[in-house]
This record gives sequence, C-alpha cells and structure tokens, in this order.
Amino acid sequence: MKLVQCTYQARSRLGLLTDGDKAVKLLSEETLPTSTVQLLELGTPAHVRELLRAAESSAPTVPLAEVQLRAPVTRPDKVLCICMNYVDLCAEQNQPVPTEPVVFNKFPSCIVGPADDIVLPSATSQLDCEVELAVVIGQRCRAVSREQAADYIFGYTVAHDVSARDWQLHRNGGQWLLGKAMDTFCPLGPSLVTADALEPHALALACRVNGATRQNSTTRQLVFDCHQVVAHISQCLTLLPGDVILTGTPPGVGVFMKPPQFLQRGDVVEGEIEGIGTIRNRVV
Repeated sequence: MKLVQCTYQARSRLGLLTDGDKAVKLLSEETLPTSTVQLLELGTPAHVRELLRAAESSAPTVPLAEVQLRAPVTRPDKVLCICMNYVDLCAEQNQPVPTEPVVFNKFPSCIVGPADDIVLPSATSQLDCEVELAVVIGQRCRAVSREQAADYIFGYTVAHDVSARDWQLHRNGGQWLLGKAMDTFCPLGPSLVTADALEPHALALACRVNGATRQNSTTRQLVFDCHQVVAHISQCLTLLPGDVILTGTPPGVGVFMKPPQFLQRGDVVEGEIEGIGTIRNRVV
C-alpha cells in the first residue's frame, strides 16, 4: 500500500494511491485519523495495515489531480539522518567505510511536500541536493536487534536531504546542524510505501537537476542497511511512531563535482526511488 497525506476540498485527509498512482482512495475521516503520526499511534505496523485494508474497501476514489499531496509524514518527533552510508560514496570521496552508523539530525520543521518549493536562504551560496531512502518508524522502538528492527518499520519514502554546504562544512564550528536543518530542507514523498510491499535493499535511486542526472545508484550499496540503522539508533534513543530516518545518499552530489555545482533559484530537483516514486521540488 502507498499511504499519502493530502488536501482535498480544503481539508486534510489520508489516502491510498491506486490506479498506477493516478488516483487516490480517500480514507474515512470518521473511522481513521487524518494524520499519519496519529494513525501509526493506533498500534503495531501490522495492525495499522489491517485498518488500512479495511478502510480501503469502502473508500471513494478521486483523480490524483484533484488532491494536493503533502509530505506523507508531518510533525514527527524526530528526523534523523545517516552520513557516509553508501560504499560508492565512500569510494568517490576516498574515505574509509564507517565501522558504525554516523548519525546527525534535521528538525521536523524542515519537512515539506513532494512538490513544494525549496527556499534558497540568503545565508548560503552553496545549496546542494541528496536523494535518500527514508525509513518511517511504526511503533515505539527501544534497544532492538537488527533481526527485530523490521517489525518496527512501518514503511519507506523518498527524501531529499537539502544541504547548505558552507554552513555544514566551514561554519558553525564544524557542527552540521544549521547546514542541514534550515526551513524546507527535507522534502518527502510522494507516498509512504508499507514495509510489506517493498524490499528496501535492492532499489534503484536517482537525483536529477533540470533533467540532468547527478546521482544514480542502488540501495545495495548501503554500508548499514535499514534494519541495522534502526537497531543502532534504538540503543541510544527511543524511536516513536512517525519518526523519520534518512539512510544516506549515494555519490554525485554537487559539492564534489569538478568544479562544484550548487543549486540556483529556478532549478528543479527530482529525487526518484524505484517502487516509491518521484518528488519534484523547485528552488525559489
């Protein structure tokens, strides 16, 4: 199933993509919440999937063009990120492969929808793009093993880890936070694909700027897979329903091009992951 948050006739709704992602089944407001986080708080991922299947059978279908897709998750408790988590990225940068996941964070306020604008802040001149597979947690998760982690994942979505490289690498005392957490720096979407419908570790992913491919890889290149990442973080933090984890980006980002190429106003960035879909965001 492909869960979406959307606006239909000026009201927030949950829905399921259908008909080859060309239509949305609008889920009942009377029996289910209208936000993903509230939905996930109703029980385990398996239980929530049962609720969705039951609601799907009687849900009215409307054309996708009649709804405005929002980020499939909004206002989670946490947005966490993993860096240097692709073998081919480490090779591109001539860096050693990490021996444990390296974790940083964004803020929930960074999240925007799959077609929303990315605002280029006046504070940076080095805006860059990173396509990433994002994990969405389905139930409270603390100190789980890699083998247990899959039971706590509700699904997966496409993420764009927008980055201000000057702030990330050369300012703020070497701390990454400001370079990663400015407003609109985390587009998500277009849908949240349930974990039972997707094998996350064999997916093609790509990033295009104005139609030109910059990143092109596969999640087979992950150093630490999604289950390892969830297990690792859960040893230190309690993960809550709706928490989003960006699992890292492959090679091809602008800062390491020769010469570096940064995003400009008017650029259109597309992040695509096999089995999930494409997000398209214009820099303004």
